[in-house]
This record gives sequence, structure tokens and C-alpha cells, in this order.
Amino acid sequence: MRKLVFICLSLAMLTSIAAADDKKAPAGKVKTYDFSGDTIEGDLVKPEGSTVDARDFAKHSSLIRIRKDFIPEIIKSAEDL
Repeated sequence: MRKLVFICLSLAMLTSIAAADDKKAPAGKVKTYDFSGDTIEGDLVKPEGSTVDARDFAKHSSLIRIRKDFIPEIIKSAEDL
């Protein structure tokens, strides 16, 4: 039974490879762009004026609270098993 399944899968893979045949590109117009003679001239544009510094973020206490009864709760749950 395994050999039959293996042969069927192999044939399916081979037919999918044969079906994935490269198709030729459509015979339409081909456009070609030539930028070799173009010269681009320009200046670097920078903003004028003074720089603005970012504001400092507010200082907050941590939102993470360490539970003091965590280990006793773990031991209690282990005893319940």
C-alpha cells in the first residue's frame, strides 16, 4: 500500500513539473529607455532656521509590581496535587 501511495505522489509531482512549462513572453512592443545622455544638476535643499530639540519624557514609576505571595501560592498549588 505504501508503494502505491509513493508511486501516485511521485507521478503527481512529475506531472506538476511538466505542467510548469515556461511560457514565452507575449510578442508585444518592447520599450527601451536610454538615460545615458541625461545630466542632472541641482543643489542640496536643507531647511533653514534653528533646530528644535525633542522634549524630555516624563519620569514614571514602574508599572510592574512584584508579588510577595507568589512563592507560597506555588507551594500551596503543588500541595493540592
